[in-house]
Amino acid sequence: MPFPDLIQPELGAYQSAVKTPGDFAAFWEASLAEARSVGGAVSIVPADTTLRAVEAFDVTFPGFGGHPIKGWLVLPVHRSGRLPLVVQYLGYGGGRGFPHEQLHWAASGYAYFRMDTRGQGSGWAMGATADPVGTTPSIPGVMTKGVLDKNDYYYRRLFIDAVRAVDMLVAQDFVDADRIAVCGGSQGGGIALAVAGIDPRVKAVMTDVPFLCDYPRAVQKASRDPYLEIVRFLAQHRDKKAMVFDTLNYFDGVNFARQARASALFSVAVMDETCPPSTVYGAFNAYAGGDKTMVEYEFNNHEGGGAFQDRAQMQWLAERFW
Repeated sequence: MPFPDLIQPELGAYQSAVKTPGDFAAFWEASLAEARSVGGAVSIVPADTTLRAVEAFDVTFPGFGGHPIKGWLVLPVHRSGRLPLVVQYLGYGGGRGFPHEQLHWAASGYAYFRMDTRGQGSGWAMGATADPVGTTPSIPGVMTKGVLDKNDYYYRRLFIDAVRAVDMLVAQDFVDADRIAVCGGSQGGGIALAVAGIDPRVKAVMTDVPFLCDYPRAVQKASRDPYLEIVRFLAQHRDKKAMVFDTLNYFDGVNFARQARASALFSVAVMDETCPPSTVYGAFNAYAGGDKTMVEYEFNNHEGGGAFQDRAQMQWLAERFW
């Protein structure tokens, strides 16, 4: 198939036209303060598994609105002192799955937490977390859920859940608060980028083929969902374009990239039809942290680097945390 977007050298030179709202940082500070003021109980109980080389725990913590958010915590059995932490966020439609999945971080000596995604978890992996908040009319999926008001938009709740997961984990006596990394692919990569832009405690972000970046270009270039949910919404709500993109501007990975200071490892797939590669470079080129690296997979679609990128992440993070 032909390349769906820009190729090098134009791809690497692409600069997003997204503008950061003047109250962007204040909006996220207020959103996080609101969630923290609600509080809520944390539960960490042993998971029922046959795993012996690692310990797995079923976790519930308070997210946005104090809503209970699930996740799996996996720790190496043989450990001493405080461990570096890796928090993983999940791709669109997925849930936390099973605790025996994705063991390579705990096997490498990290405390590893995989956060469930509210209201998703029925596409490609099971979830266990509801989104109890209603919404105005929207296209099926979550991309337009509450999109006419930034305070009601679905991703406000999800991004705050993601930071509250870090809050919960740094309070544990096995976590080294000076070695916190966040990661994810696709939607998970967009969430990780948002957390790095909101929370200065994050020292490393690993974002693969990130979704939720450079919305104005993404809706023009993507040929697959989920960005096309926005297109279908606007095809009906013809008079709402300005309102929609005003909301999306507060959730754009390009703007979070401008706020972030953590070391960053990005990856992009040049044949990606879901997250157009120029949108990934839009966030990468806007990224304010000085220590940033891009890994490019020229002949891959949205699957990106797969196990090759897992290996690249483990090597990259070990250089910074060990």
